[in-house]
Amino acid sequence: MEQTHTSHNGVAATPGAQRRVLVVEDDATIVDAIAARLRAEGFVVQTALDGPAAVDAAEAWQPDLMVLDVMLPGFDGLEVCRRVQAQRPVPVLMLTARDDETDMLVGLGVGADDYMTKPFSMRELAARVHVLLRRVERAALAAVTPRSGILRLGELEIDHAQRRVRVRGDDVHLTPTEFDLLVCLANTPRAVLSREQLLAEVWDWADASGTRTVDSHIKALRRKIGAERIRTVHGVGYALETPAP
Repeated sequence: MEQTHTSHNGVAATPGAQRRVLVVEDDATIVDAIAARLRAEGFVVQTALDGPAAVDAAEAWQPDLMVLDVMLPGFDGLEVCRRVQAQRPVPVLMLTARDDETDMLVGLGVGADDYMTKPFSMRELAARVHVLLRRVERAALAAVTPRSGILRLGELEIDHAQRRVRVRGDDVHLTPTEFDLLVCLANTPRAVLSREQLLAEVWDWADASGTRTVDSHIKALRRKIGAERIRTVHGVGYALETPAP
């Protein structure tokens, strides 16, 4: 494992200051470029070049976030994600060389929060990292100042205080991103929200290049709460269906 961790070295304080990011990528050129950009953003960075080293580093170093490539020696990024999430929840930005929807859905299913397809810009990657960490901070704030009450939409139940979702009384496990996406749709049931609106609200991301991320998270959410509960309006976006009053 290549280990590089550094403190904030004279760069003005940013939202990423002193937050720890583990970058897992087997291409030394790419991993060095990602690490350099994230350090410039104020993050403390450690790197790993293969699956087993990544799991060991995550357990020993307890990062605040992982940037994780899918294709790795030893075992792949999906297995890394499974093992790390079993130890403790950590936000994961997954990198894939293939623009394959199945791979993306599998990544989301094992606990990844977002994904990017290679090639990508370092500016966009840094922005996504900041977005994921802001979501963690918002979730922590919600835990100590929760919204009261439980929202019931037919057989769908959303408990804001506990960040739990039930369908017909059964608990449904959602990732933090999936929960935030569902709440965003549930805030205006039956109203159509564009992909750009969802990107801005859930991801804090204003660039329309991320709309595929929305589509993949919607598909993952449908698998968990029922496809019939989220309506697609082609060319526009999505709406959460609710029982007629």
